[in-house]
Amino acid sequence: MEDIELKNIWKEYDRRLEEARVLNLQSWALNMQCFETLQRQKMKSKLGRLALVKIIMIVLGLIWVLFVGFLIVHSLEWSKIFFVLSATAIFAITLYAVIVYIRHLVLIHEINNSESIVDTQLTLARLQSSTIHIARILFLQAPFYTTFYYTPAWIASGDKGFWLVTLPVSLLFAVASLWLYRNISWKNAHKKWFKVLFNSPEWNYVVQSVGFIKEIEDFKQNI
Repeated sequence: MEDIELKNIWKEYDRRLEEARVLNLQSWALNMQCFETLQRQKMKSKLGRLALVKIIMIVLGLIWVLFVGFLIVHSLEWSKIFFVLSATAIFAITLYAVIVYIRHLVLIHEINNSESIVDTQLTLARLQSSTIHIARILFLQAPFYTTFYYTPAWIASGDKGFWLVTLPVSLLFAVASLWLYRNISWKNAHKKWFKVLFNSPEWNYVVQSVGFIKEIEDFKQNI
């Protein structure tokens, strides 16, 4: 009789352990779901602001491209050759940036509609990488803002102001832009100059969104 009672006690104990385990799993799943929903809402809020920034930049970029294109078309003469070349470089780089920003809007849409954490992380990584890439490209246009007013006559005149001041300034901008193009990368993201250059809403919204998704992974590991 005692053996039967002991077995029943053990069965009841096992049943309660199983119920507690199921309840803990349900509680974990509910907490995980609530936390993930909250983090995704925060991420979508930041990405919504980022999308607005991108749209503004696209509109301004298109206006600038049309304006520069108009100037190029009406400056096709030898005396304005440096202006045409400089403006063309600016036109091409700005147009490329506009195309990339449109691609960013597509990536943001994909992130907001993704149900998978892994897919969200991968797309956010692509968005971050592309943001760094287009920043590198945009810096390449800096020297052309110092050469558009050059003229063949000015260069041929042997003016000291051109050779001692204007040209060195252009070369300085060229060296700086090439240095930035080569050094703006993930490996330098921890450096102060990188943080100063990328201290903008456009970059911060992406970083904050990545942080929200990372917190979900950390929550899964620590819960």
